[in-house]
Amino acid sequence: MSGSNRNEPPASPTPERELNLRTRRAFLTLGVGAAAGFGAWRWLRGRPQIDGLPRPFRRMLQFNERIAAAYFDERHLAPVFPVSAIQEMRTNGDIGLGDDYDPQEWRLTIKPVTDPGQVRHLALADIRALPKVEHITQLKCIEGWSVVTHWTGARFSEFTEQFARESIQAPYIGIQTPDEAYFVGLDRSSAMHPQTLLCYEMNGAPLTMEHGAPLRLAIPVKYGIKNIKRIGTITYSAERPRDYWAEEGYDWYAGM
Repeated sequence: MSGSNRNEPPASPTPERELNLRTRRAFLTLGVGAAAGFGAWRWLRGRPQIDGLPRPFRRMLQFNERIAAAYFDERHLAPVFPVSAIQEMRTNGDIGLGDDYDPQEWRLTIKPVTDPGQVRHLALADIRALPKVEHITQLKCIEGWSVVTHWTGARFSEFTEQFARESIQAPYIGIQTPDEAYFVGLDRSSAMHPQTLLCYEMNGAPLTMEHGAPLRLAIPVKYGIKNIKRIGTITYSAERPRDYWAEEGYDWYAGM
C-alpha cells in the first residue's frame, strides 16, 4: 500500500522550529505585557493629582506616612556616636541659600498658631541664651549617603516653651528660609523630640554660609531633606504646612 502509515506518530519538530515557536511565544508575551504596562502607566498618569503626584502614588505615600507616624515614639532616641566618629559634612543642597544674603541682617520670625499675624522677631543672641545642647548624631540623606555630625544649639521644644508657649500644642510646624525658596513641614511629635535642635554650630565651629548660617535645623529622626538650612520663619499651625520635597513627589513625613 502506498502512502504513509496513519498509525505512525507525528514527527517531532526540529530544534530550529522549536526555537522559532518559543521566540514567537516570548515575543507575544512581552508585547502583551508591555501594552498592559503602558496602559496602566497612562491610566496612573491620568489620575487627578494630589500635591504634584497622581492620586494612587500620593495615597501610597500617605499610607507609609501613617505607618511611620504610628510607630514613632518621642522617647526613642536616634543613635549617638563618639567624637572619633565625627565626619566632615558634605555640601549638598543650596535652595534658599542665595549669595546676596547678609547674616548680620538676620532675624528669626515666629508666627504663633493663635494669631499668625501677631509675629515676633528674635536675634541669634536670643537663641544662644537658651540652654546649650550638644549631640553627635547621623544625618541621613534620602539620596543614600550619611554623615556623623556634632551639632550644637537649643532644643526646639525649649525654644517653643520660651518664645511660643501658646503654640506648644500646635499639631504642625512650618519652617522656611528668609527668601521663602525652601520650606519644610514638621509634625509636632518630631519637632518636639529631645534631639531636635535649632543649631548655630556644627563640628565645634559656627555654621558656614553653605551649611545654613546663622541657624539651621538638626532633626535626626528625619531624613536630611527636613534638616532645613538658614531658618528665617517658624510658623505654628493647626493645618499641615507645605513642604518643598513633598510637592516634588517625596514623602511628606520623611521619618526614619
